[in-house]
Amino acid sequence: MIIGVVKEIKPDERRVAILPGAAADLVRSGHRVVVQAGAGDGAGAPDVDFLSVGAEIVATAEEVFDASTLIVHVKEPQASEIAMLRPDHILFTYLHLAAYPGVEAGLRESGATAIAYETVDTGGALPLLAPMSHIAGRLSTQVGAFYLMAPYGGMGVLLGGHAGVPPGLVVVIGAGASGLNAIDVAVGLGAQVTVLDVNVDALERTQARWGSRVVTDYSTRHSVSEWTSRADLVVGAVLVAGDKAPTVMDREMVAAMRPGSVLVDISIDQGGCFETSRETTHHDPTYVVDGVVHYAVGNIPGSVPHTSSRALSNVTLPYVRALAGGLDSAFSSMPELVGGVNTAGGKLTNEAVAHALDTEWTEPFVALGLR
Repeated sequence: MIIGVVKEIKPDERRVAILPGAAADLVRSGHRVVVQAGAGDGAGAPDVDFLSVGAEIVATAEEVFDASTLIVHVKEPQASEIAMLRPDHILFTYLHLAAYPGVEAGLRESGATAIAYETVDTGGALPLLAPMSHIAGRLSTQVGAFYLMAPYGGMGVLLGGHAGVPPGLVVVIGAGASGLNAIDVAVGLGAQVTVLDVNVDALERTQARWGSRVVTDYSTRHSVSEWTSRADLVVGAVLVAGDKAPTVMDREMVAAMRPGSVLVDISIDQGGCFETSRETTHHDPTYVVDGVVHYAVGNIPGSVPHTSSRALSNVTLPYVRALAGGLDSAFSSMPELVGGVNTAGGKLTNEAVAHALDTEWTEPFVALGLR
């Protein structure tokens, strides 16, 4: 199969879907890999490195789409890319369609088979979302600490405190993959940390990992309001795979926070978990509502493209290799890929996404004509 890799065009996105090492593996397996010039520059993978392993370099995205059957991407396709999709294309990327209904409509109209990294599910685990969740979680506390500094709009709190000065309070809502990594950095910085979740098992795992270094509490409207009103930094890290993120803080709760406190919404790529959230970019990452600094960048791991591209390429390679053998074979060898199919044959094919968009869905095998 011919596998295409395009240069990301979402604002401030510097990741690349496949690194030269993965391209080499695919070429050795008998596939052609066609890469748009400059696709890997932001991730430390220049064209010459792709050429050295047998990949082909072309000048434009149009050439990649024209030549390839399997398009491997990082972020959701932009309008100009959707216009280049054909019914025979397989698009493999992060889609987050609950937050981007226009992309969902465009993908359906294209007839392409679009497989979302974030809904590939291995019995409750999300292996292709996990590495970016880990990185986003770690970055959430890092950027939150930065924007707590007075020159950047924060109240001027050092999370680790000082002798005779209490440390700052970090509240993490959601003890999943991103939340645990946010906690890890917050604990490492010496902050006070409180973790809220509706999953008692997740809270028990958190308590077992950090013991008395964190406080755990069951997430209710009352507990969220109580803790966030005192917090210096709140990290929203909730996820319902494929569906829109639930709102865990409304405008009233945000208004009750102290001026100069910071909210970081990791869930923004699924619509956001704070009522006051709206997606921002790395170029213009923050805004202020009711005196509270909001950071809601939709591609947080894109700020560390060397690290995140390598992590992404590592986990997607086995799936790209399987898809390059054809959909039937891929679904047989890696059945979790079926759950990743979000659109096919002009139909929406994921139940959680359909719930988020309040529309109908079709079973993937039916849409693909494989049953």
